[in-house]
Amino acid sequence: MTSEAQSSVIRRLDESLINRIAAGEIIHRPSSALKELLENALDAGSTSIKITAKEGGLKMLQIQDNGSGIHKADLPVLCERFTTSKIKKFGDLAALTTYGFRGEALASISHVAHLSVVTKTKSDSCAWRACYNDGVLSPPKPGQTSEPKPCAGNDGTLLTVEDLFYNVPTRLASLRSGADEYKRILDVVTQYAVHNPAVSFQCKKTGQAQSDVTTPGGASVLQVIGLLYGSSLSKELVHVPIDKQKPIEKGSSPWEADAYISNPNYQSKRFTFLLFINHRLVESSRIKRAMEAVYTGMLPKGACPFVYLRYSPFLAQSLSGQ
Repeated sequence: MTSEAQSSVIRRLDESLINRIAAGEIIHRPSSALKELLENALDAGSTSIKITAKEGGLKMLQIQDNGSGIHKADLPVLCERFTTSKIKKFGDLAALTTYGFRGEALASISHVAHLSVVTKTKSDSCAWRACYNDGVLSPPKPGQTSEPKPCAGNDGTLLTVEDLFYNVPTRLASLRSGADEYKRILDVVTQYAVHNPAVSFQCKKTGQAQSDVTTPGGASVLQVIGLLYGSSLSKELVHVPIDKQKPIEKGSSPWEADAYISNPNYQSKRFTFLLFINHRLVESSRIKRAMEAVYTGMLPKGACPFVYLRYSPFLAQSLSGQ
């Protein structure tokens, strides 16, 4: 058999390689890891979320929430792929109201970084600390057991991601500077803060006393936009609520939308477009171009607007009157 024929033989990939490749499809950079962690914290009912980053989140990314916490019994399977508390059967997808449901985020992170968790539920007498590597519990230090250990901690969860992409050098080399990655982190936090004005957000660099993003919680969308983007913008915004609408096509669900858009008095050098579909942060070049086209005849050449758009279909449980 020639060397060419030998090289074309189909082989089953090693499980660790499969998981590392899958992780790369979900976790592209520190900000995408943060997005997944933020959504987990919001699903846990958190009203306060604090983010700390070191070297743009590459060296360390930490997120602390005051949500429901994780039961100790769930910690052994926390970072296994497709382990989730969100769904039990396929039909549950029709009434899904959470951000995530597949159970891949923490698993993916654990395959490309060192992950540790400190968590406490309201019913626990103490917090529990666990470390993960490649989807399974790992010892915090050589010679120690991998079992979760009791420790001091507040209600909620503290997740620490260290040395992101330490085992994927090509991905690490493709990323920009720590400063640039931190800007991306701030952008993600800012957008989720606008979409969740009832939740308090803080984001800062390690060792920095003052936060770069801070929201008080219990505020309105307009108030948060004013805090994060400036009062010169918030006073020029128009609120456009779109109440329950009929399905766009046969077989689809009724829907509603809500938008805060700048009027012609506001002009910026950069188009700020926040898009949330079913409460998830989404990027859509088609919708963005459509919004730009709307403003083409309203703003001078080179001037850009601000648009925050959220779209939500009515799910099965909404249609049943819940």
